[in-house]
Amino acid sequence: MLLVGRDADRLAATGLGVPVVADLGDAGAGDAVVAAAREHLGGLDGLVNAAGVVAFGSLVDTPDEVVEELFLTNVVGPIFLLRRVLPLLEESQGFVLQLSAVVAERPMPGMAAYSASKAALSAVDAALRTELRRSRVSVVDVRPPHTETGLAGRPLAGTAPRLPQGLDPADVARRVVDALAAGETEVAAGDFG
Repeated sequence: MLLVGRDADRLAATGLGVPVVADLGDAGAGDAVVAAAREHLGGLDGLVNAAGVVAFGSLVDTPDEVVEELFLTNVVGPIFLLRRVLPLLEESQGFVLQLSAVVAERPMPGMAAYSASKAALSAVDAALRTELRRSRVSVVDVRPPHTETGLAGRPLAGTAPRLPQGLDPADVARRVVDALAAGETEVAAGDFG
C-alpha cells in the first residue's frame, strides 16, 4: 500500500505502507505516485482519494485565493493525479474511490465554493464511470455527511457553522470498504446509517 501526503512525519507515524511525500496540487505528484507504485508494488490496484479542504462564509466574502485553493485541492489536484494513475488502474482493472461530501448533493449557504468544488469532484466520478467502463475500472463516488475528522476546525477561511455531531471516521471507513466489496458505484449521504 502507498500512503500519499504532504507531511513526511505524519505519513511515517502511521506505520502503514510505503510513504510518498507529494502535494496533490502539484501536477507532478501523480508521477511520484506512479513511480512508487511500480517500484514497490509492481502496479496499482486502486486509488482512494480522501484529500480535501473546506472554507466557510458567504461567497462574496470568500477571498479569491481561498476559492482557488478549494478547487485546486478538491478538484484540480485529483484530476492531475487521476490523469497519471489511470493507465496503471487500467492495467489492473482496478478502482478509483473518491470521497466527496454531502454538499455535492445538498449545497449549503455559507459554503458555496466548497459545495461547488465537491459537486465538481462528483461530476468527475460520474463522467469517469462511463469513460472507464470498457477498461473495467470501477469508479466509486462517496458523499458522506459531516464526519468528525477535524476538517471543520481547520478551514481555509471563515468559521464553521454550528454542526450536528458528525459521523465517526471509523464508521465511514467501514462503509467505504463495504461499498468497494459490494461493487457499489455511489454511496450517497443517505446511505450512511
